[in-house]
Amino acid sequence: MPDDPFRPDSGEVLFLPLGGAGEIGMNLNLYGCDGRWLMVDLGIGFCNGAAPGVDVMVADPDFIVRRREALCGILLTHAHEDHLGAVPTLWPRLRCPVYCSPFAGAVVRRKLADAGLLDEVAPVTIQPGRPVEIGPFGVELISAAHSIPEGHIVAIRSDAGLVVHATDWKLDPDPVVGARTDEAALRALGEEGVDVLVCDSTNAFVDGSAGSEGALGPSLSEVVAGCAGRVAVTCFSSNIARIATIARAAAASGREPCLVGRSLWRMVEAARETGYFDDPPRLLTEHDAGYLPPEKVLLILTGSQGEPRAALTRIAAGDHPTVSLAEGDTVVFSSRVIPGNEIAIAEVQNRLVRRGIEVVTDGARAIHVSGHPGRAELAALYGWLAPKSLVPIHGEARHLYEHAALARASGIADATVVENGTLARLCPGPPATLDRVAAGRLAVDGSRLVPMDGDALRARRRIGSAGSAVATVVVDRRGALADDPLVTLQGLADGGADGLEGEAAAALAAAVEALPGRARREDDQVASAARRALRRSVHRATGKRPLTEIHVVRL
Repeated sequence: MPDDPFRPDSGEVLFLPLGGAGEIGMNLNLYGCDGRWLMVDLGIGFCNGAAPGVDVMVADPDFIVRRREALCGILLTHAHEDHLGAVPTLWPRLRCPVYCSPFAGAVVRRKLADAGLLDEVAPVTIQPGRPVEIGPFGVELISAAHSIPEGHIVAIRSDAGLVVHATDWKLDPDPVVGARTDEAALRALGEEGVDVLVCDSTNAFVDGSAGSEGALGPSLSEVVAGCAGRVAVTCFSSNIARIATIARAAAASGREPCLVGRSLWRMVEAARETGYFDDPPRLLTEHDAGYLPPEKVLLILTGSQGEPRAALTRIAAGDHPTVSLAEGDTVVFSSRVIPGNEIAIAEVQNRLVRRGIEVVTDGARAIHVSGHPGRAELAALYGWLAPKSLVPIHGEARHLYEHAALARASGIADATVVENGTLARLCPGPPATLDRVAAGRLAVDGSRLVPMDGDALRARRRIGSAGSAVATVVVDRRGALADDPLVTLQGLADGGADGLEGEAAAALAAAVEALPGRARREDDQVASAARRALRRSVHRATGKRPLTEIHVVRL
């Protein structure tokens, strides 16, 4: 792009988050240097009812799409949906190389195959500890424990400085599946000299450490052993270590672990393909579960966040095609509540309880540990890296500001909060904000991408909150009514629509007949009068201001 005011110079590193800074999820980060941009992660977010009929949204990549020729690659830090789930949706707009570790590659290839893109983009596999050149950047993956195999902290080197991008990690001596966080490699980066640490803020309010995945085994086994009837345990489908722990807890209590849901099976297949998940007990299908006595069944399923189409949500509503739970059964939520999902999760739990199903949550028993660092772990990383500055990411605004305060209290003088759409210079010198760019959201609406704040979804939200009123007015050439207006009201009356529609039709007719003769010969004048009359009539009867549409038919 000629004369681009946002073109990064050779002696600087720019940082621009378009998603994931000021929210949890939908991560999309851009690093700029020497006229090129590197994208780190490309994930999805969940709408949580923000747009009727839409489950998933993605960050609007327009800024980098318009500079696509300067985008040297997409680096995926790990295989969570909020870090790679948007690749098949947005890659056709970006068309650049994709770099990732073997497990993330196994996951994203399945997604690309589903989207018919596998022949167009082949992810480039890179190994931890082996630096690669991507444009003007030297990139190195550092192994980090997380709630999925092959989490990574990323060292990003350039002539302008060393930036460490540390999203989604924790310190875990026994991660069950995958590697521990590589303390030696991180200490070596500290000795090299870290200019800026861009770091996970999810648990900035949590004292101590996240806890070890390995410590959950005895607690989960105890919970399962104390249950009668069927047991269902819900967790994130990507948490391979948790699936293994649950499967072992099932075996210890004489139950058969059964996976429910395509996403779980796909993750397990990817784990087996890359050398993980060989040791746990065999896993049965949801169809196998139907042939077992209830006391021999342990279901592992999705839906811990109340996702509308997830297995647990459908089971709670009683409309899952193959799996059901009954009074005396138990559902264990082996997960945390992601901010924004509280209402959806509570609704699922309430439906289960109403049916006599016991619900066990992390607040009652030790059945979950986070994949993100607590304050003690953040302080440990500061000590190893000794960064000159910190930029908090991966959190809502309150998490970012709390993390910045923690960093300052820990001796990091410069801690700068950068939210979505804020362009910052990371180095040389302390981080400084330079400008703002558009950082919107796109809804994945069927096969389309539409702006979350665009006309289509705005109209849909209005219809959902205030209903709709549609009228057809038939007039002759002189503007006289050729028939009674036809009015249809949606979402405005229960069983009484006929009366309201008749009143509205009469009001429309009177408004059109009251127009002067010249105005009646103009369609826009007729439509305007009819619209005002329809709105007034419906508002008078219902107190609502519906989305209104008028069709004028002239004979």
